[in-house]
Amino acid sequence: MRLGVNIDHVATIRNARGGTHPDPVRAARQAAESGADGITAHLREDRRHITDEDIDRLMAEIELPLNLEMAATEEMLEIALRHKPHAVCLVPEKREERTTEGGLDVAAGHNHIAPFVSRLSDAGCRVSLFIEADPVQIAVAEAMGAAVVELHTGAYSEAALRGDDEAVAGHMELLRAGAREAHRRGLEVHAGHGLTYDTVKPVAAIPELAELNIGHFLIGEAIFRGLREAVTTMRGLIAEARA
Repeated sequence: MRLGVNIDHVATIRNARGGTHPDPVRAARQAAESGADGITAHLREDRRHITDEDIDRLMAEIELPLNLEMAATEEMLEIALRHKPHAVCLVPEKREERTTEGGLDVAAGHNHIAPFVSRLSDAGCRVSLFIEADPVQIAVAEAMGAAVVELHTGAYSEAALRGDDEAVAGHMELLRAGAREAHRRGLEVHAGHGLTYDTVKPVAAIPELAELNIGHFLIGEAIFRGLREAVTTMRGLIAEARA
């Protein structure tokens, strides 16, 4: 199983004060040295963390594949087509949200989203859709021609944080069923959002999953133990779950 490390919140800390420190590209290098298989960065419309210059540098200086998260807007499409990262993950985005609040509704937004999938795929990017583990959303993602779906693990993670075992079990069953359905349809299956050391193993144990994308927790943990150790520990927990 691959581990993609999201470096957005290194940039969040930098932007709180301005200047160049801490450098998200340096964080990407450390993640690579610690066993990350890819780097994820979300270029938001309001540039609240990652900036255009960060994307320029990540493409130029990092050897690992870049997974560019973005909203389905013409501005973001132009940036993605200019850089042609290894992967583009289309995500929902609202300016007032603190973090992504749920999956992209590709069923309701089919007519708007489908041309983005087509143009990015034609440019050579692997297109991923960040969706809920819902069979309708998965079917529409396949019909659109996406190569990958990333299942939203936020509700599972929040239930685990609350200690709501019944809700955790329900969300895990949805994730398992969604992963099976997506895999059956020939889609590569990823997952992410809100995962921690305490919650990653049940998700990583889902056999159909090929990749997890984890960011906020790792950057927060790095404050206490350093980014290299934080990534290495997560990498180990994932390996245990797969075994």
